[in-house]
Amino acid sequence: MGIKQENEITMKVNCEISELCRILEDKGFKVVNRFTMNDIYMIPNTLKSKIKNLTSREILKDAILIRDIKDKLSDNKTKKITFKKKEFNKSGDILSQESINCNIFNIDEAVNLFQAIDYYRIMNIIENDTVYGKEDFEIAIKDIKNGDNLIEIETVSNNDHINTIEKLKSQIINLQIPVDTSNFFVKKAEIELDKILKR
Repeated sequence: MGIKQENEITMKVNCEISELCRILEDKGFKVVNRFTMNDIYMIPNTLKSKIKNLTSREILKDAILIRDIKDKLSDNKTKKITFKKKEFNKSGDILSQESINCNIFNIDEAVNLFQAIDYYRIMNIIENDTVYGKEDFEIAIKDIKNGDNLIEIETVSNNDHINTIEKLKSQIINLQIPVDTSNFFVKKAEIELDKILKR
């Protein structure tokens, strides 16, 4: 089991992905990874009776993710169960987050296991990611199926230039790429769940 404690910022992209890729390449970034990710979100059945009275964030706080990741460059496949703990401030900014991961062999069996202990599948989010890197700074472009195009950047604890959220924000602003810097904490799962619940 692995525990990851890096924080991240996520923003909407204000142009076509192909244009953003060209802009990053012009700035010296190179593709370091490409992968697809299928996230199955499962929540406790105990939430069903009160789901209409809960926010998407309250629902997702108890969600388990069953992730199927396919690396397009190496053809490696990773399957895992992920549970995320996030701490938010009043504005909705993520103050800290931790993800606990456990590798598995079979996605369907994991879904069956959680159904057996009274969870149900509430949604899937499928995305194609292209990760660009320059020195030790990486930007993941996320093409969400039937959703928004996003970029995501994580803090790196052993890098003084990008080890805090504020430093990540400065890096992105200084890059002057076409992203929406009015919200550094776009929450794709909340957006997609709101669509499902039609709020």
